Amino acid sequence: MAVDMKIPPVGESITEVTVGTWYKKEGDQVKMDDVLCGLDSDKATFELTAEADGILHILAQEGDVLPIGASICTIDNGDGAAAPAPTAEPAKAEAPKPAEQAAPAPAAEPAAAPVSSASSVIEMKVPAVGESVTEVTIASWSKKDGDQVALDEVLCELESDKATFELPAEAAGTLRIMAQAGETLPIGALIAKIEVGAGASAPAATPAPQPAASTPAAETAPSNGQNGYAAHYPSPAAAKILDEKGVSTQQVQGSGVGGRITKEDALKASPAPAQPAAPAAQPTAPKPATPTPAPAPAPVAAGARSQRREKMTSLRRTIARRLVAVKNETAMLTTFNEVDMKAVMDLRNKYKDKFKEKNGVGLGFMSFFTKAVCVALKDFPAVNAQIDGDQMIFNDFCDISIAVSTDRGLVVPVIRNAEQLSFAGIEKEIVRLAGLARDNKLTIDQMTGGTFTITNGGTFGSMLSTPIINAPQSAILGMHNIVERPVVVNGEIVVRPIMYLALSYDHRIIDGKESVSFLVRVKQILEDPSRLLFDM
Repeated sequence: MAVDMKIPPVGESITEVTVGTWYKKEGDQVKMDDVLCGLDSDKATFELTAEADGILHILAQEGDVLPIGASICTIDNGDGAAAPAPTAEPAKAEAPKPAEQAAPAPAAEPAAAPVSSASSVIEMKVPAVGESVTEVTIASWSKKDGDQVALDEVLCELESDKATFELPAEAAGTLRIMAQAGETLPIGALIAKIEVGAGASAPAATPAPQPAASTPAAETAPSNGQNGYAAHYPSPAAAKILDEKGVSTQQVQGSGVGGRITKEDALKASPAPAQPAAPAAQPTAPKPATPTPAPAPAPVAAGARSQRREKMTSLRRTIARRLVAVKNETAMLTTFNEVDMKAVMDLRNKYKDKFKEKNGVGLGFMSFFTKAVCVALKDFPAVNAQIDGDQMIFNDFCDISIAVSTDRGLVVPVIRNAEQLSFAGIEKEIVRLAGLARDNKLTIDQMTGGTFTITNGGTFGSMLSTPIINAPQSAILGMHNIVERPVVVNGEIVVRPIMYLALSYDHRIIDGKESVSFLVRVKQILEDPSRLLFDM
């Protein structure tokens, strides 16, 4: 009976994929969950795994573009189930005769190994983490292949374009890693297996008779791959790095499952044979030419012009994609104003100690700006709105997004219903969300649904900037550093703490009058915070 393998759905907006590299050949014996080929979509690259044991029959070639649901290959599991049993016994009785058939013999033997342990293997797949998240990147593994793991023990850290989360073990047993750190997987893809109970020892026992059945030592290499990978076979990420370095896979010793070359192996590899070739050519040169090549390698050996490549994380790729999209898809403009921060600073200095004693949190500038923004958004609802197709959505609530810088990139958690919160409530929420962001514990819900964004570049010393809108929102307020400047007050030159404010807005929905008036309203409230008491 043949199992029809079809292109799986990988996201709401993805309708077709391109067949990448086939890791198996036509007629190969494959095992359940072996990686058959790579599939490329317009958003991600993922791997297609076998749905059964059997003989592979390829229906689509590399480079073919297939729609979701189209057949890509079949697996004939009728012959595949019966083949391993008879080939294991004749291999011992007729060792001299199958010498010419040494290659197919080990291919059939490993297929029999997982049969006995299939019922005791737990498949770990990438969980769904949000409606808009279609793929994740493996940031790091906390465990190694073959380690014994306990139930709910953290196996690895997964990174999406919005958050980072941990993957716990679904059972206790032996871990078999199916994807290496740095690889990007779609939601629902196989990431690891856990061999539970007696099944954990089955794969270890089956490879033992294989070296006895096939005397050549070279045949042991293909039989190592419990996941279908032979020694010196690189992962997709490792293959790209080795190609860039110009290093052959035969020169790299793989540390992965079955001798598979991992990304870490590729990063450590260096084209060592290429360096001795240069000095070897020098003795053949004539005597006058000997001094001339000597100064040439000197600057190269200095090492001052080294380069380093790193794959962009999902979060960084998403940030880059969204920022470019905002610049291309919105009519973004920026208007500026300056605020005299003396009134806010005096009020803060007067009450900050009592405020912290009562509420257990410090009184910062962000709560003043958040309250001022909420008042101004009620007066100018277009600034709190967004465009959806040919419609405008107006929000009667203020979900304020606060930009937080982390080691992994910029994240924007949301303060829900900020207009209803007190100063203490806002400060507590800011501290809580900022802590979750820096610990990479933010959830998708905590970073979606904001109606307006505040970003504070002044914490890093920025004097003036033009912040980019946080789509699908229509405006963002940029705060900057506070600098004492000479200003004219009541006809006299005085020194005051001044902050420049920048409001970037989408001119498609917000007119110039509304944007300028909104920023002036924020300025008025901050320069006279008592307005907040009387809602003025």
